[in-house]
Amino acid sequence: MRMLEDITKEEITILLNKCWMTHDGMWFFSCLQEYGIEAANKLNKAAIEYLAPIEVGRLKKVFGVTAESLGNLEEFRAFFNRVSKLVIPDFMGGEFTINEDFTLDMKMRPDECFAYKGIKRLGVIDRYECGVFFRIECWMRNLGLTFESDNNAQHCLFFHNGSCRKQLRFTNYKNC
Repeated sequence: MRMLEDITKEEITILLNKCWMTHDGMWFFSCLQEYGIEAANKLNKAAIEYLAPIEVGRLKKVFGVTAESLGNLEEFRAFFNRVSKLVIPDFMGGEFTINEDFTLDMKMRPDECFAYKGIKRLGVIDRYECGVFFRIECWMRNLGLTFESDNNAQHCLFFHNGSCRKQLRFTNYKNC
C-alpha cells in the first residue's frame, strides 16, 4: 500500500477532480431523472452561479491573490494558469489560453470533454446546456471582470456545431 507522501500532487489533483466530477455528474443525473432535462439544466447553472464566488474566493486565498495583485495581464495569466492546472486538469479535455489582446480562448478537445461524454451517455446531449464554459464565465464575473463573448449559445457546442470553442474578450481588464 502506498503512503500519502508517495502520491504525487498530479495524482492527488486528478483523483480529487475525478471524484468532484463524478459527484457533479451524479447530481445532474439525479436532477435529470427526477425533474427532466430543462430543470436539470436550470438547477446546474444555478448551482454553478452560487458556487462561483465561494470557489473564486478559495482559489484567491490559496494562491495568495488579491484584486490588486491581478493588475496586469501577466499576473492574471499566471493566476488563471495555476487555477486551471488545479481545477481543470488535462483529463477533462479543455484548453485555455489568455492572449495578448485580453481574450480568453476556451476550447474542449473533440470527444475528450468530460461533460460531453457524460451527458451523451445519459442520452440528452441534444438538449444539454453547457456548464463548463458557464463556470468559467462565472469565475470571471466574480473576479470583477466584464467581457464580451463571441458565442452566447447555451447548448453543447460540440454536439450542435462539431467543435467546441468560445472566446471571452475582457472589456475592463485593468480593473480586475
